[in-house]
Amino acid sequence: MPAKPVTSPPYLKKGDTVGIVCPAGFMDAARTLECVRVLTELWGYKVRVGRTVGAQDHYFSGTDEERLADLQEMLDDPVVKAVLCGRGGYGTGRIIDELDFRTFRKHPKWIIGFSDITVLHSHILARYNIASIHGPMANAFNDGGYRNEYVQSLFEVLKGRRKKYDVKPHRYNRMGKADGILTGGNLSLVAHLTGSRSEVDMRGKILFLEDVGEYLYNIDRMMHQLKRAGKFEGLAGLVLGGFTDNKDTETPFGKNIEQILYDVVRDYTFPVCFGFPVSHEKENVALKVGCSYSLRVTSKGSHLLDLGS
Repeated sequence: MPAKPVTSPPYLKKGDTVGIVCPAGFMDAARTLECVRVLTELWGYKVRVGRTVGAQDHYFSGTDEERLADLQEMLDDPVVKAVLCGRGGYGTGRIIDELDFRTFRKHPKWIIGFSDITVLHSHILARYNIASIHGPMANAFNDGGYRNEYVQSLFEVLKGRRKKYDVKPHRYNRMGKADGILTGGNLSLVAHLTGSRSEVDMRGKILFLEDVGEYLYNIDRMMHQLKRAGKFEGLAGLVLGGFTDNKDTETPFGKNIEQILYDVVRDYTFPVCFGFPVSHEKENVALKVGCSYSLRVTSKGSHLLDLGS
């Protein structure tokens, strides 16, 4: 049976409203001011700031009930055409099963973010076949960040521009080509969601992964978990981004991050691209989760092209 087609929300026009929420970790409201300024003064949108921006309940941006209510209002508000998450951290998985997506399914809108927001990307693709944007969040606009190519890629994707990303050759790349639906995000969350209602079927898809601040052995463990769960069986292609601020144990693990990733997938045949600009650092381009992409890995470099669906 052919796969059900994925629905892409409408792209934004000048004057459309972008909602900003914090469904996970706490974020100081002052850290969103530059983002609001750029969205309104430079990008031409209106902004609605949610109640969770600047709210705090210990680690979180409000209680579970407060974060749930704020995100639910943004999903249901017909004026809001995109929902930009302030930051990730942890907490989206605590509220995901309580969200009501009935209105969202009838009137989809772009959900934007990365890190813990991988939970939302995965859930709405797995459950409702709706696309979303893995990309820079509010904090990335600060300190002149809105001028860089990575934040600008978000603006271009929101307008509907088809992006092509070029990557330098890498010693661990595996040559080949693949076309497929793009999915993935933060490795910790992709592994965490395995076996849940938010788990994506990886068959025929292009998977991208990144992570931050993990012990090397834990990255190895999560990659082997995905392998044992069959996530690499039938995969069309694999895109590996930044795995930054890694930590090692007192007794060294014995492999660097690239060797760990390569060794887990070395026996498959799908193309593999290392060094793609998706990460917890500045190098974090906007990618449309759930949309069709073309991956090409050659001796001269790799290319990931949005096929416009």
